[in-house]
Amino acid sequence: MTLTNFTPAYLNALISEAAKSPRLRQHQNIHTSYQDPCQRFMNAIGVDSYMRPHRHSLDPKAETLIAVKGLFALVTFDDEGTVQEIIHFGTEKYGGPEGLSVGADLPAGTWHTIIARVPDAVLLELKAGPYDQNAAKEPAPWAPEEQTVEGDDFLIKLKSLVDLTCQ
Repeated sequence: MTLTNFTPAYLNALISEAAKSPRLRQHQNIHTSYQDPCQRFMNAIGVDSYMRPHRHSLDPKAETLIAVKGLFALVTFDDEGTVQEIIHFGTEKYGGPEGLSVGADLPAGTWHTIIARVPDAVLLELKAGPYDQNAAKEPAPWAPEEQTVEGDDFLIKLKSLVDLTCQ
C-alpha cells in the first residue's frame, strides 16, 4: 500500500502542470483503478479554464466537489442552458464573517460547470465508481466546445454572471 500525502509540494506540482496545459487544468487520480467503488481525484483549475458544461446522466452518479485550495463557482443550468444557480465555495481564507461553503454535492444529471475564481485553485472531486469512459460525461449541446473562441466568449459571460452574484 502506498500512502499519498497531499503536501503543498504535491498541490503546487499539480498547479504547475495545469498552467502548462492547453485547457489550463490538470487532474491527478487518487483512486488506483477505474473499477474502484469510489473515484476520487484532485483537479487544479486555472482562472481562464473553460470547462464545457456537462452532466453525468448516461451513467448517473452524484458528484461531490470540495475546495482544497482557492475559491470556485459552481454554475448549474436547465436543459436549455439557462443558468439556474451559482454556488460559491472555497477554503476558509475566502469565507468572510458569515463563512463560505467548502463544497457542494451535485445530483446526477445536473448540467454544470466549475469556474476557478482565484489563481492556483484545487478541487477534490468524488464520484461513485466504477468509471465508464464512454458514459462518464455528456457535454451540453447548447454550450460551445472547449479551446474555441466561442468557448472563451462563453466563459467571459459566465464569469460576469458569477461576479454579479458576489456583490
